[in-house]
Amino acid sequence: MPSLKLDVRTSSTGSPDLVNFVAKGAALPAGIHVSEFDGGTGSSILLREKGQRTLLAGVGEKIKIEPDTIRRAAGTAVKALLKAGANDIAFDLTAYAEHVGPAVEGAILASYKFDGFGKDPAKNKRGVLSRLQIIVKEHELTAARVHAREAEIVASITNTIRGIGNLPGNMLTPAILADKAEELAHGRPLTVKIWNERHLKRDGFGGILGVGQGSTQNPPRLIVIEYRGGGKRETPVALVGKAITFDTGGISLKPGAAMDEMKWDKMGGCAVLGMTLAIADLKLPINVVGLIPSAENMPGPDAYRPGDILTTRDGKTIEVLNTDAEGRIILADAIAYARQTYKPSAILEFSTLTGAVIMALGHKRAGMFTSEEKLRDAFLAAAKITGEQLWPLPIDDEYRENVASEIATVKNSTFREGSACSAASFVKTWAEDTPFVHFDIAGTAWTTKPPTHLEGGATGFGVRLIIAALRAGLPV
Repeated sequence: MPSLKLDVRTSSTGSPDLVNFVAKGAALPAGIHVSEFDGGTGSSILLREKGQRTLLAGVGEKIKIEPDTIRRAAGTAVKALLKAGANDIAFDLTAYAEHVGPAVEGAILASYKFDGFGKDPAKNKRGVLSRLQIIVKEHELTAARVHAREAEIVASITNTIRGIGNLPGNMLTPAILADKAEELAHGRPLTVKIWNERHLKRDGFGGILGVGQGSTQNPPRLIVIEYRGGGKRETPVALVGKAITFDTGGISLKPGAAMDEMKWDKMGGCAVLGMTLAIADLKLPINVVGLIPSAENMPGPDAYRPGDILTTRDGKTIEVLNTDAEGRIILADAIAYARQTYKPSAILEFSTLTGAVIMALGHKRAGMFTSEEKLRDAFLAAAKITGEQLWPLPIDDEYRENVASEIATVKNSTFREGSACSAASFVKTWAEDTPFVHFDIAGTAWTTKPPTHLEGGATGFGVRLIIAALRAGLPV
């Protein structure tokens, strides 16, 4: 996307389209009736006067305004103005200076649109956000500039990850994802290590190899990204993300309907890539390691089969009952490697793991599974700030019974009831005693029904959540 010029000022310059944030019950401009616009959440109206366009964005009752209220209102306003051909937009935040960060995030996130391939740019009438002006009072300028810049970093990286996420399987294979990770890490204080199929076999990553062996043309990879912003003796936080670049289900083949959406089965890994980039750019004073196991799950003469036994990095074994429950298998290897190699203070894992979590929570919230109460509360607080909503679900010992195997450490599939919890329990097996949080983002990683404040496709869910939680300090 074109670079954005972000200005924080006390008054606008040039001829931008102006956005005013209006609370419910506030005085309206002359000629606007409450039946047309009342300041309610999600409402907006575009005014034109002497060549100046002003969009009024409703934020609801003033006492109920939260950061995500402004974020969504800003996104809704930018989407509407870009559709009208705008490229220079000014937000009047003189009454909401404490929400400069969310407003900038909302604007940048809304400005992203995946335009596809082979389309004629001349037919695209949508504007491109080239300048965003933030208007605050003079005594608020210093703080507002800091918050605006930090929000720009996180939102811009989220959009980069959305762009990667929207690439189809033939354009984003495990090897290409590894190349992109190296490319994006270049020039940042990050160290990237890549395991190809030979390295994976040498080092005993039987889970990743098993899932990936059906795709002889696009073999698997393990991507490890290290960031050292903390003390030399400080244990890192491990971020683990599933990146199945395309998931057919393997021999346990998925139905054909909506299988194209399985290009987004890599979004947990993409999110972890984005997290590490944002952590580096923000120069957070912590140590972090990101681990992205990546494979293509395909049927074929070399594919793994129901009934196979796979041995993971730490010697644990998996009885394969369903090859379409592959994500948990590649995560097992990555989590085992994180635990053994880095001895992290916590393992935070993101994956589009189960359809069951969508049945439970829909597309508004991700499932959060942890037995660590302090971590749970920290992430719920971060969710409220970022608007990346979560709902706690159980991962306790009773779900271990569901994945117990008579011939291996665990089995990778079980009965449907409580299957999101069973899958979480399966993955936790490899964390052992390390504090562990599993985020099932299957319902939130992409959208085919865009809300008013975002375009469709990959959402980048998780990047802003993790950054907020890390900046607040994880209780580990």
